[in-house]
Amino acid sequence: MSVRKDDVYLFHQGTNYYSYKLLGCHEEVQNGARGYRFAVWAPNAEAVSVVGDFNEWQGRDYRLTRLNRAGVWVGFFVNVTEGQAYKYELVTPEGDVRLKADPYATQAELKPATASIIKAKSRYNWNDRGWYEQKKKQNSDQSPISIYEVHAGTWRRREDGGYYSYLDLVETLIPYVKELGFTHIEFLPLSEHPFDGSWGYQITGYYAVTSRYGPNEDFKYFVDKCHQANIGVIMDWVPGHFCRDDHGLRQFDGRALYEYAGADKADKALWGTLAFDFGRPEVQSFLISNAMFWLEEYHMDGLRVDAVASMLYLNFDRSDQDPRLVNSFGGEENLEARALLMKLNEVVFKGHPDTLMIAEDSSNLPMVTSPTYEGGLGFNLKWNMGWMNDTLTYMETDPIYRKWHHEKLTFSMMYMHTENFMLPLSHDEVVHGKKSLLDKMPGDQWQQFAHLRLLYGYMMTHPGKKLLFMGGEFGQYIEWRDSAELDWLLLAYPLHFSMKTYMQALNALYRTYPALYEGDHKPGGFEWIDPHHANQSVIAFRRKAIHSNEELIVICNFTPATHFDYNIGVPVPGTYQEIFNSDAERFGGSGKRSVANHFSIPTSWHGLSQHIRVMIPPLSTMIYQQKVEP
Repeated sequence: MSVRKDDVYLFHQGTNYYSYKLLGCHEEVQNGARGYRFAVWAPNAEAVSVVGDFNEWQGRDYRLTRLNRAGVWVGFFVNVTEGQAYKYELVTPEGDVRLKADPYATQAELKPATASIIKAKSRYNWNDRGWYEQKKKQNSDQSPISIYEVHAGTWRRREDGGYYSYLDLVETLIPYVKELGFTHIEFLPLSEHPFDGSWGYQITGYYAVTSRYGPNEDFKYFVDKCHQANIGVIMDWVPGHFCRDDHGLRQFDGRALYEYAGADKADKALWGTLAFDFGRPEVQSFLISNAMFWLEEYHMDGLRVDAVASMLYLNFDRSDQDPRLVNSFGGEENLEARALLMKLNEVVFKGHPDTLMIAEDSSNLPMVTSPTYEGGLGFNLKWNMGWMNDTLTYMETDPIYRKWHHEKLTFSMMYMHTENFMLPLSHDEVVHGKKSLLDKMPGDQWQQFAHLRLLYGYMMTHPGKKLLFMGGEFGQYIEWRDSAELDWLLLAYPLHFSMKTYMQALNALYRTYPALYEGDHKPGGFEWIDPHHANQSVIAFRRKAIHSNEELIVICNFTPATHFDYNIGVPVPGTYQEIFNSDAERFGGSGKRSVANHFSIPTSWHGLSQHIRVMIPPLSTMIYQQKVEP
């Protein structure tokens, strides 16, 4: 068999980071004959066969040979062809027969069918070299990152209710994201999954891009076209747990293999899933190889690692009635999961230093985005769940009461440089029972839209990279539904169309001014002017570029009151001009604004040597910049 012993050895050591080239189904030539090599890890199996369309699903003539005691089985067959369905037939130690999809299959049958699909060697020719050359010159820490989060099955639907294909998304999603000015598209998981309602977070085929929207070559074409349009692609990745479906990884060879052997550690009661056995070397090879697979085979620009807290803490989703789990030191941290995440990031950044590795972590664990050699987990971005929760709670509060909750608005600035943060307004905040972002906002319809513009303006000027879930850009009124497309008909109404125009302008502003992104993770990139005006619910701060003297003055007014002759401290004398006003009429606002230019007054204010006197419209984000005099 054409299997290298070194690759098998490294797989069992947990250090084969390309194990998808060893295991699974691969087209190759042996002894002058072209066929397909099948390889699977099943140490507890008594016998393994390949069954499928080619042998009437009977394993008599397609038996695999056990390669080693550690349980790698291999076989080569010429009487199979691309496109045929197959599974592994495994005989357990008790003599039971199980049919399992290939854990390393690169294509699966369209649901509700569950078999793997034989795929020939990929011959896709990529045309994104220019994108990769551009990425090499950029520092992601100091670059603008504004992500449009998408669920591929519900962004748009066909007239008959069917899914848009990957090719449909090339023609529709890419130009839409380009028009709006987002820098990246982030997909909810696209690995094969059996149940639509899981949104892709309960996976059976970790190496198979879902067949719901077309074959894997079409998804490669989609990513390629994104890169040619200067749009990055990120995918949600789920290394923490997998679903219990019979054809998947659960009890793969009659014993716990990919999951922990003990139910207390394996069961994820919150989601009805099973946790990976992070300490098992072969599982480490499986998971880290999967990350490398998406980065190399599909040219992903980043992975958003799902549910990191559930991996890191043994009792994350256990009830108070359950016995507490502890590690060998008596703590509740899952040391195996921590070690896996550190190894994962080391491997990824060694091979692909320009990758975005984003932790969706709701815990208060420190050093998530610190290098592993300093004891950190090694991610380069972390979702700022604290900012998201505090900000949305504040925004849902009636403005008359906000002065008593001012700390929810300002507290994030106390810890904003403890990690490299991303500010997420994600799908999790607009699902059933949570309301849409627009519907969370208090007041009448005009005020709701003004509040939403203010929220987005505050997010875009606050330190941290940005993420917005689809539909938020035009003010979707109802919660996100996983069974229907977005309410595109709303764009026929002026306030919703103006909200889309606003998001387009906000992204353009964000990408134009380095002061809004270069210093996201640097203490010198942000400075308070006034965080204390709780009674007026007004805040003001400075955003500064790192590589130039560019500076912006940002003012946010979180009440419907208009403030006339409001004094704001500025650092140097000169003329300050308004460069952005969320209350502009073209955005659906009232159109209130001060004069175009404000001459600084040589009187100290807010601890700065000068100040300007401005009018602040209701529920608005205002941005000023010193005018360069001739």
